[in-house]
Amino acid sequence: MNQDPSQLIDQHGRRKRKLRISLTDRCNFRCSYCMPDHPQWLPKKQLLSFEEIVRVARLMIGQGISHIRLTGGEPLLRRDLVSCVAALHALRSEGLEQLSMTSNASLLAPQAQALKAAGLDDLNISLDSIQPETFKRMTGRELAPVLQGIEAARAAGLGVKINSVLLRKDNADQILPLIHWARGEGLELRFIEYMPLDMPGRWQRAQVVSEDEIIAAVAAQHRVEALPRSHDPATRYRIDGEYELGVISTVSKPFCASCDRLRLTATGELYTCLFAQSGTPLRELLRADAGDAQLLEIIRTAVWHKDVGYAARQGPVERPVTMHMLGG
Repeated sequence: MNQDPSQLIDQHGRRKRKLRISLTDRCNFRCSYCMPDHPQWLPKKQLLSFEEIVRVARLMIGQGISHIRLTGGEPLLRRDLVSCVAALHALRSEGLEQLSMTSNASLLAPQAQALKAAGLDDLNISLDSIQPETFKRMTGRELAPVLQGIEAARAAGLGVKINSVLLRKDNADQILPLIHWARGEGLELRFIEYMPLDMPGRWQRAQVVSEDEIIAAVAAQHRVEALPRSHDPATRYRIDGEYELGVISTVSKPFCASCDRLRLTATGELYTCLFAQSGTPLRELLRADAGDAQLLEIIRTAVWHKDVGYAARQGPVERPVTMHMLGG
């Protein structure tokens, strides 16, 4: 390897700046594109502890990670969430610049103020429909608590983005209603193509609503202008000269060449790619009192050997780890 010792760089020259940390495999929603039909929750002892999460985060911040996003499962189900946010917030003096979370927001309202006070900056909130019946059919849950969570987050001063996964047979008719709602609320909206990351054998390409199809649906009623791409996974569009929409088109237009993300599962496996067949286990090393130098060498080696990504190997990923365990 020929790397800058202060950065995490892979063999294709991509520098890693963002780390997504899954806090739990548990979720109170049952979204078909994420959860298996009969999830088996892991025992608590198999999950990384608060202290282990913070230790890995500190090591990776020292290697150039500047943005941490907490994911799940549903991170609000983790009892020590606020304490974990506070401990990670304390790492800003060591180089952390942004601390975010992805959530379904159904349990957010009572915790929003505490999370903001602990140091959380912003949230990506999953909302696949603004229509209560469609939302319940897709998630198995009611829409109202999610909307209450969004309002509580905004009232607490947390930044909020809305993420919507589109499936042709489920909510493809929600493109314009979601845009009109988000635009009216002054919220940023990003559509996400349905990715082959759910239960093996379930994903069907025919269910994917592509970026081009999404934009065509919007352009039928609105003026649409494509904006320059950045390192962000979303391609941005300006609607009617004033509202910005994002589309994450992993399937139809993979953006692997600019990928700057790593993922740590709730069980302590480091995944260098969302579509990797396997991860690098860190939990047992952490519990065997491995030194920082040993851990860093293993992390840096795993990152260096990150391959091209989905762009080079398109199609479903066959592995025991599904989306709810890996974190989005």
